[in-house]
This record gives sequence, C-alpha cells and structure tokens, in this order.
Amino acid sequence: MADAFDEVVEFTSDLIRIDTTNRGGGDCRERPAAEYAAARLAEAGLEPVLLERTPGRTNVVARIEGTDPSADALLVHGHLDVVPARAEDWSVHPFSGEVRDGVVWGRGAVDMKNMDAMVLAVVRAWAREGKRPRRDVVVAFTADEEASAEDGSGFLADSHPELFEGCTEGISESGAFTFHDGSGREIYPVAAGERGTGWLRLTARGRAGHGSKANPDNAVTRLATAVARIGAHEWPVRLTPTVRAALTELCALYGVAPDFDDVDALLAKLGPAAALVAPTVRNSANPTMLDAGYKVNVVPGEAVAHVDGRFLPGGEDEFRATLDRLTGPDVEWEYHHRETALQAPVDSPTFALMRAAVEEFAPGGHVVPYCMSGGTDAKQFSRLGITGYGFAPLRLPEGFDYQALFHGVDERVPVEALHFGVRVLDRFLRTA
Repeated sequence: MADAFDEVVEFTSDLIRIDTTNRGGGDCRERPAAEYAAARLAEAGLEPVLLERTPGRTNVVARIEGTDPSADALLVHGHLDVVPARAEDWSVHPFSGEVRDGVVWGRGAVDMKNMDAMVLAVVRAWAREGKRPRRDVVVAFTADEEASAEDGSGFLADSHPELFEGCTEGISESGAFTFHDGSGREIYPVAAGERGTGWLRLTARGRAGHGSKANPDNAVTRLATAVARIGAHEWPVRLTPTVRAALTELCALYGVAPDFDDVDALLAKLGPAAALVAPTVRNSANPTMLDAGYKVNVVPGEAVAHVDGRFLPGGEDEFRATLDRLTGPDVEWEYHHRETALQAPVDSPTFALMRAAVEEFAPGGHVVPYCMSGGTDAKQFSRLGITGYGFAPLRLPEGFDYQALFHGVDERVPVEALHFGVRVLDRFLRTA
C-alpha cells in the first residue's frame, strides 16, 4: 500500500488547492475538483460519469464491480465543496494544501477532502493489485453538501437513481475518528444516525409607523419575543435507539450503571466522552439570523428571523408542536429547508465489519455507535432506500481536536491519520 499512502497525501493536498468554497445561494463551482477526481478514477480503469443540474456544480459517480453478483451494492460518497475560509485568520493560506511537519493543512482537510482522497487512493490501489470488493461499490463525489444539496446528492437521488441500483447501505463522513477521553482511552464513534434538519424562517407582521410613537403592533417586538422564547427553551430528553446504544456501550466502558431515568446525571458520570452523546439527546433550535427595518425612526411592518432547528429521529412532530407554541399567534414560521432524520441499525453485519476494521488497526480502540447532531448527504440518498453510516476513519493523536476543526480555522489532518484511513477503508470495503 506504499503507493496508496503517497497518493492519499498528494490527493488531499491537490483537492484542497482547488477552491470549491460554497457560499450558499448557488455561489460555488465544484467542476474542477470533480474533473480531478474523475481523472484519478479513469486512470484506475473505471468509467466515471460527470453530472450537473446547474453548470459548474458537478458530481462524479462510478461503479466498481464486486466479486459476488448476488450481494447488495454499497455506496461510498463524499462531497467536494467546502465552507468559506478567511485567509487572514489562518496560520497558512486555507487553499495552500501545504504539507508541513507531517500534517496537511487547508480548508477541507477534515471536511471532507481527506475522505475523498482516501477513497481515490484505495480504489487505485485495488486496480494496481488486481483486487476487487465483494459487493459492487458505487463511488460518488457530490456538489453542494454545504448548502441545500439540491445540486448534489438531492439531484443525483431524484434524477439519476439508476446509478445507485442495488445500493442498500452507504458510508460517508463524520465517523471512526479517534476521540481521546483524557484517561488514555481511544474511542472511535461510528455514526448510525443523524438528527433531522429544520432550518426555519420566522415572520412577524405589524403596523408600520413613526419610531417616536407608541406602537403595540410592533413587528420587531413580536419577533424578538418569539426568538427569545425559542432561544431560552429547554428541550426534553428523548433517547433514540442509536443514542441509547451509545450510552449503553459507554457505560460499560466506564463501569457506570446505565440509569436512563436521569440522562443528564448519567452524562455527568461519563466525563469528556459525554460530548459524543450530549448534543443528540434532545431536539434543538438556535436563532441565527435577524432582519428587520431600514431606518432607526421607522417601525417596520415586517420582521424576519432564521432558526437552525434539528430534530431527532421520531421527534419531528414534537418539534413542530413546540415551535407552534413558542412562536405564538403573532409570528408565522415555515421550513426554509427540511431534511429527514436518520437511524441505522447498530447490530447489522455492516456495523460489525466497520468495528472489526477499525479495531484491527487500532488495537485497544473502542468502537461505539453515535448519532450526528448535524446532517450529511446520507439524508438525500436515504430517498433511495440507502441506509447511511458515518465512517471516515482517522487515527488522531491526543490533543488533536478533530471536531473543532470542522468549519474551523487552521483545519488540518495528520499524514499518519490518512494512512490509517486508507488501511481501514481497504479492509472494510473489501470485506463488507
């Protein structure tokens, strides 16, 4: 695998240097990165297809034939776009792809051009070595994940479902990374669920008028009151099967009785490892944007706010009813963007194989299931009946705050972590 180890670093760096910043509203161009990925796949003897809903917003899909034609296919997907980065905030230029002191630097190093590069390196290693996976493996590199996914996985699922024929399961970002608990343990959380996305637009209407006069029908006041209620609301604990399984395994690891009657107290007993679970024991709604008025002495007739809402699997009805109550009769709300919550079985053969692949190359590591607080392209691919897991393996040194680097400053990934990911992905994908 020596060539694959060299290539995964090269590919990660090259992809970072291709600026695919997604500013939302269609302001992104993934095509250069898509063409790069397609060329690397073609060099491995595959026949990648490039697909666009919007010019420049390019997706790549290729299928690798497995050795067992009776087996269901497996989808491996990664997105090509990244969130914005301000160069003046960084220690290195965010699109330099610089490799320094055993680390690859730049926007996308962990979210998620590292995984894209690992997949490319593994597929090319198979071609050189004459290896094939047991199942058909469909590789997809997508556009637009960092916004609505309308030009990416949503477009592929809705307009090109035939490319994913036979796929029943998929893997992508945000799982199988090293979580250090501060006491010497290495925990590897593998995602088996995602909270649903409920981005909301709140609108308050009132009577426009002069700012010097009393106005009991002030739209800004009505909106601010509703936003304050939403921000202060304490959502109740709701344990999904995935989160319950995560807590059960963590309790066993720490020798703690799994008392689910007081989850907050239970989390306190798990120390730093509680961070893997705490964001997903409740629904949430965070006000993020406000827009009202155009002059200080004018009361506007309308005020608008946006809220980032997330709901647990099975929790959307409660989410909607709570928002109805918190916004009250004077504020309307609607989904600006909505995607479903996901849940995957943690007792499946596929999860067991992911666990085995990690533990083979991380002896003493502890694999546990967890639910993502946010979302991925797995939501859109679920429309095709594909069960999604988060599995982008990285073995990270203690003190390396992986989760803080998602959308953060000085995003980077160790070279050794990429090598580990290549080993684990190769092992898993050939045996899954």
